[in-house]
Amino acid sequence: MKNILQRSRLLFENNKKVIENYFFMTVLQVLSSLFYLLIYPYLIRTLGAESYGLYVFVMAIISYFVTFVNYGFDLPAVKAIAQNSTDVENKAHTLSCIFTAKVYLELIATIVFIITVAAIPSLRENWIIYFVCYLQTLTGIFFPQWYFQGVQRMRTVTYIQLFFKVLSLPFIFLLIHNPDDLLLFVIITTLVNIGGAITTAFIVRFSENIKIRWVSFLEIRYWYKEASPFFLSSSASIIKDQSIAIIIGAFFGMKDVAIYDLANKIIILPRILMVNINGALFPKVMANIQIENIKKIIRFETFAGLLVIILVAIFGKWIVILMGGDKMFESYPISIILSITVMVWLVVGAYISFVFIPNNKYIYVTNNQIVALLSFVLYCFLGFLIAKDIYVLVISIAMSGLTEIVYCKYLIRKNNWLKN
Repeated sequence: MKNILQRSRLLFENNKKVIENYFFMTVLQVLSSLFYLLIYPYLIRTLGAESYGLYVFVMAIISYFVTFVNYGFDLPAVKAIAQNSTDVENKAHTLSCIFTAKVYLELIATIVFIITVAAIPSLRENWIIYFVCYLQTLTGIFFPQWYFQGVQRMRTVTYIQLFFKVLSLPFIFLLIHNPDDLLLFVIITTLVNIGGAITTAFIVRFSENIKIRWVSFLEIRYWYKEASPFFLSSSASIIKDQSIAIIIGAFFGMKDVAIYDLANKIIILPRILMVNINGALFPKVMANIQIENIKKIIRFETFAGLLVIILVAIFGKWIVILMGGDKMFESYPISIILSITVMVWLVVGAYISFVFIPNNKYIYVTNNQIVALLSFVLYCFLGFLIAKDIYVLVISIAMSGLTEIVYCKYLIRKNNWLKN
């Protein structure tokens, strides 16, 4: 027993930064998700399924623009910061390059957004809601979470986000009372996100004593090149994931969007708890790559993913009734199907972070997501030949995820990467 305690203490001491980074990364995302889970029963009853479904629909569209502005910089930027965490000049240059690159992308995204809203009547009808939600793309510029992840100090970011989330709660409960208050809700959530992002940026500038400057386009071309595979990968993933809400809203109605969204919310917390394992381990594994450890991580994450599916099947029904009432019961079977994606995110994330990236096979990251997207489209096409139902979309996204795992395993065996 004494030896076990000693080994446990040694393990903790050797991985203290990893554990702390994982904890605060997880808390940060749990807070964000828990924030909406806590207010969801109130919102679904005050705004109603139609108005709340419209909000989910709008945010699904805005997520495309957010993805474009972020452009997949996070992983290569974390790698650069983690490998030079004590070099202030290098960190300042990395931050400056990412900031400048994202401003260019924001300008392009804004032009496309204005043209899109002006050209499509159904978007133009609710243009002010789209505009306010679009302002959240600014968080991609001013919220350098990747920097704090790289220096393994996620504690700061978590505290800031917690403060702004808590600050917004009284405004939501005091001002949101009926479906006509949707715009007020959108304004509150947008101000919360932008306020947290700008505060974090100020801390980097003054507390970390890092000066961010405008850099030339020639200097940021390297970062566009480095981030391109991750951008293509995340784009394919976002198109696949967010297109479900958009397709449901366009062809089935906003109430069905709300039903799908509740099912998705049920699996968000376990997804965050599990997926952040890879993000927290990434700096540690990159510093000391060992094949046997990577195998253990993948085995553990496969088991954890299967456990999540079982738990959602057992408890999902009661969570749906508690949060949305009997009218939202259809979310329960959908949540079981979607829980498969937790295992997919875990296992595929491990393959990408600990196998493809260390071997500099960024193209495989892109190819994997393209395979997932194409398989999703194929499964949807075949499914809609049988029945025009939202279950076709949900089953297709689960099947495309399993296809990702098979494809990753094929690439690893082909290249003999995980053989001792």
